[in-house]
Amino acid sequence: MTVREDAIRRADGSDGVYGVVDKPTYALVIPLDGNRLQLVEQFRYPLGLRRWEFPQGTAPGLAETAPADLARRELREETGLRADTITDLGLLDVAPGLSSQRGRVYLATGLTEGEPEREHEEQDMRTAWFPRAEVEKMITTGEISDAQSVAAYALLLLHERR
Repeated sequence: MTVREDAIRRADGSDGVYGVVDKPTYALVIPLDGNRLQLVEQFRYPLGLRRWEFPQGTAPGLAETAPADLARRELREETGLRADTITDLGLLDVAPGLSSQRGRVYLATGLTEGEPEREHEEQDMRTAWFPRAEVEKMITTGEISDAQSVAAYALLLLHERR
């Protein structure tokens, strides 16, 4: 991650500054088994809270990793799940007003359970299966407040309508 300030000239000729956080592309994975979705919960330091969300992440040092491969890797690392099928659901921009980071959302199906291969900073992570109705309740009550997870669920719903 890098943080920078860019001096800019606005359309009216006045000067300005944009603060930008540059981070590599991430992959978010929605593990779906019938009517169940698997979420991960971990402590999110900037919020000072534990939060439920879909598995997601980047590949430090592997910025050229294909997004679908990154999705499979994140799924395996965080949950231990392996997917027969990974379906691309769409693109998300994390916070386009302050970050260049973009991510791909994938639906993982045909799942096989295994042991997670978590990174050191993910040692406090836990996983659980939730019925879809419970996930939707968690979103509406704010128990799931991760913007990428909420947007990814919307992409899943739109995908299912096609």
